[in-house]
Amino acid sequence: MGCTSCASGADGQPKGCKNNGTCGTDGCNKLTVFDWLGNMSLPADMAPFYGVEVRFKNGRKEFFDNREHLTLSIGDVVATEASSGHDIGIVTLTGELVRVQMKRKKETLNLEALPKVYRKASQKDIDVWQSCRDKEAGIQKQSREIAMRLDLKMKISDIEYQGDGSKATFYYTAEDRVDFRQLIREFARIFNTRIEMKQVGFRQEAARLGGIGSCGRELCCSTWLTDFRSVSTSAARYQQLSLNPQKLAGQCGKLKCCLNFELDSYMDALKVIPKMEVKLKTEKGIGLCQKIDIFKGLMWYCYDQQWMNWHEIPVHKVNEIIELNKKGTVVESLEAYVEAIAPIKKETFNNVVGQDSLTRFDQPKNTNKRNRSDGNARRKNRKKNAT
Repeated sequence: MGCTSCASGADGQPKGCKNNGTCGTDGCNKLTVFDWLGNMSLPADMAPFYGVEVRFKNGRKEFFDNREHLTLSIGDVVATEASSGHDIGIVTLTGELVRVQMKRKKETLNLEALPKVYRKASQKDIDVWQSCRDKEAGIQKQSREIAMRLDLKMKISDIEYQGDGSKATFYYTAEDRVDFRQLIREFARIFNTRIEMKQVGFRQEAARLGGIGSCGRELCCSTWLTDFRSVSTSAARYQQLSLNPQKLAGQCGKLKCCLNFELDSYMDALKVIPKMEVKLKTEKGIGLCQKIDIFKGLMWYCYDQQWMNWHEIPVHKVNEIIELNKKGTVVESLEAYVEAIAPIKKETFNNVVGQDSLTRFDQPKNTNKRNRSDGNARRKNRKKNAT
């Protein structure tokens, strides 16, 4: 995810390019697309496609029409058409691969209906754009103070200035509907620009801000995940997870998206596993299920009123007992269906190359006893020679 300017410094500390998603090399971009058609020439009877994909702050991408047939390449800073004035963005894709992306995202292929690219950004355009970006952090703090003063139940999570500074878009999250008419008046008076308010979901907010998840890696929503599917607590139940809200919730406060990643595998494995509510009838009593290991195919049962004594039974034998119970047959006991499982041998260090023990230098050599025995032998030899 990092560009060359994000590499470590001389002292080993990360430098960070400080571009906040506007890296010129496009290395900090979310889901950077490799132009595998860039080095291929078009057939003689095929006209080039003049659509361009342009990225703005926090991975927001839009398609534009290069009507002037400018020579553009990935990483170029361009001035594009906006609702009023112009915006500044970075080209992320050109050529035929833009047509493929537009089809995948179900965009219209009629380039005349798309906004157009005005020109390559001049140094003046870049200076105005960068000055607007520098003001966003301070304005965000000030806008939150204004929202708190007006007692609005909302959180302003991010601000995006248009490239020419004529408009500011405020992204916010809220549980309920918010009447921010007075807030917009305050913003327009203080910031002296056009104001647009956009409400985003809590997952979209986490994707825009980014962060580190409980797994120790960057958030999926801020690196590669683009579609947000609904997540329910039943996904945790199917995977035998503890229903602890603090562990199941992500940084957005909602259930983690990764609960859906392995859910299909668990659902397939559960097709041959009986439900935990099914009771086993034995001569020694009723067997109640206490635990399931889905992928090992094991179930733990205990007798009613004997909660501490669990019996590990394979799934195929549990199904066998259930079939016998359906036919009216009561099995002898749960112990009769327990399989003896050989313990797993732990591998220890093997001296495969004939080297000595790794602890051979831990204890000092005891040379005093050998020196003492050698001295006694010399004295005895002297006495024999003297006699």
